[in-house]
Amino acid sequence: MKKLMDVTLGENVLIYDFTNLYGCDIGDNTKVGAFVEIQKGSRVGKNCKISSHSFICEGVFIEDGVFIGHGVMFTNDKYPKSCTNDGQLAKQSDWTLLKTYIKKGASIGSGSTILPGITIGENAVVGAGSVVTKSVEANTTVYGNPAT
Repeated sequence: MKKLMDVTLGENVLIYDFTNLYGCDIGDNTKVGAFVEIQKGSRVGKNCKISSHSFICEGVFIEDGVFIGHGVMFTNDKYPKSCTNDGQLAKQSDWTLLKTYIKKGASIGSGSTILPGITIGENAVVGAGSVVTKSVEANTTVYGNPAT
């Protein structure tokens, strides 16, 4: 394991240009494509493929062997706001972080959006362009908006 600034990298991690990584952990043999952002407090397991232009925000936990397609967007707040009710810029303490779990072997198709606070089960498949609004059972395929 290597520690670069506040990022922990496993062995043989491949990171392409123009990525933004901070405060995250990435497991052995994982590939992270160009223009990906992985935020603090997130974890990507071993042998994962994170395709270009994807956004993995704080509170997302990805287990081993997961495929994330191009341009997949994770969210971590059901009610995002820029400002508080009194007009002040919102701070970390002004919102609730909802954790999201992507279980071993899952595959999320390109262009999908994953709403916060859900679990995508082991070996589940999310079709390209889907909006996932609720948890997905293991070994199932969902697609569409909302994904069913």
